[in-house]
Amino acid sequence: MRNTIFIILIMLLISSCSETIAPDAYGNFEDDATTVSANNAGQLVEYKVEDGKHYKKDDIVGVVDTMQLHLKKEVLIASMSTIDTKARNVESQKSVLDEQLANELLNQKRVKNMVEDGAATTKQLDDINAAVSISKQRIANISIQRNAVLAEKRGLNAQIQQIDDLIKKSLIVIPIDGTVLLNFAKLSEFVAPGKPLFTIQDTKTLSLTAYIAESQLSEINVNQKVSINIDKADSTNVFIGTIYWISSKAEFTPKQIQTKEERRNLVYSIKIKVPNTDGSLKIGMPADVNF
Repeated sequence: MRNTIFIILIMLLISSCSETIAPDAYGNFEDDATTVSANNAGQLVEYKVEDGKHYKKDDIVGVVDTMQLHLKKEVLIASMSTIDTKARNVESQKSVLDEQLANELLNQKRVKNMVEDGAATTKQLDDINAAVSISKQRIANISIQRNAVLAEKRGLNAQIQQIDDLIKKSLIVIPIDGTVLLNFAKLSEFVAPGKPLFTIQDTKTLSLTAYIAESQLSEINVNQKVSINIDKADSTNVFIGTIYWISSKAEFTPKQIQTKEERRNLVYSIKIKVPNTDGSLKIGMPADVNF
């Protein structure tokens, strides 16, 4: 009798242990890569991007041909030199006219006093007044020329800055610390603005998208820590993730996902950041989530 009871207890224990607790949510690690595209049109004269290779932010991995840009810049610099010469001539003319006007104003004042004293005629005063008016008009005209030259100079400066910006954008620069997932380009290929060159992602932290029923919304919050379980052949790896986004709208259950309440057709998606320092987590890998 005792043996029978003992066997029944062992069977109940085994049965209870064999029952698995369903996770609160299911999901997959998603591709959250950044696509790097060409900014300028031209030939890739340098390109050092490899699939699966890790790069650091601001690494320069390629260059689009900038020869035409440099030649155009040389033309603009030559034009700028001509404008500078013209500007110096205009300034020199204005200085001469300013000095001439200053002398004429002194003479005008002197002649006025002489006319009042009867030592000069009104014709002499009219002549000096006319000379002053002509000098003022010449200075006004030269000021217009000066402003036009300065405006032309500003335009050339803007064009040179634009060329410098295009030359800078001809460099292919890594935008983030990460691993190249897909490379679309090759050395010596011609690229156009907007053409994707490669995708890169920070694989040290992956984003897991999971789905929950409406009744589970009250159980979670943004910045909440959750348990992420990854099944292996003979064990389960457990990671700790952080919820960073909760959808405000329901959607139909994705075909590849089973929710805790399978009868519900509408679910809410959540996104969880999961550290991947050892690189064991891969994009597309399924995972269970427990709150």
